[in-house]
Amino acid sequence: MTDMSATDELFFTRAGLDRRRTESIVDGALAKADDGELFLEYRQSESLVFDDGRLRSASFDTTQGFGLRAVAGEATGYAHASDLSEGAIKRAAETVESVSRGYGGTMAAAPAQTNRHLYVDDNPLQEVDFETKVKLLAEIDAYARARDPRVRQVMVNLMGVWQAVQILRAGGEARADIRPLVRLNVQVVAGQGERLETGNEGRGGRAGYAAWLTEDNWKAQVDEALSIIDQVMGGS
Repeated sequence: MTDMSATDELFFTRAGLDRRRTESIVDGALAKADDGELFLEYRQSESLVFDDGRLRSASFDTTQGFGLRAVAGEATGYAHASDLSEGAIKRAAETVESVSRGYGGTMAAAPAQTNRHLYVDDNPLQEVDFETKVKLLAEIDAYARARDPRVRQVMVNLMGVWQAVQILRAGGEARADIRPLVRLNVQVVAGQGERLETGNEGRGGRAGYAAWLTEDNWKAQVDEALSIIDQVMGGS
């Protein structure tokens, strides 16, 4: 499935928007503008925090909405809402049209198209089940404590995001993109006598969990965090 067809499914099939009527609203709002667009967004995110030997927090959130922008000369009008409906987009259009009333201009050219595919389309939040994620965080905690008896505390944060966007410009021109993001942060606190030092290492990128949750990767993160502590304690 292409990014365009995937976002069409999200915004026009599931959300119930009519594409032709939405395009007509955008055309009207930007008729006398130099630039502008309707930005549609759907976002899922999750975060797990494992601290001091147990799962401290876990959150999952889904949001969707839009932003409508019009630029006329030096003036910019912008409206946004989490209500992804035709009525809300119409109200936003009335707001941004005010910046171009009585103004004549030429619509700016759209950004150049590219066939370059920057990210994978897979939703990382669906790759690994919750129990497996928690088990992995516990393994990271245990590995850090086994590597160095000075370790007093281990905090691991696993975060994943899946974002889908579609941009509509005047004339029915559209762009779409799907953006995954995963990040794993490891923080270790080690003590020597009454002295405590902290080491942090974070890695991630626009790929699925599989790219970042391999044993070699998370062990390397723990090792780097402990190396930072060694350098600080050894250099004092």
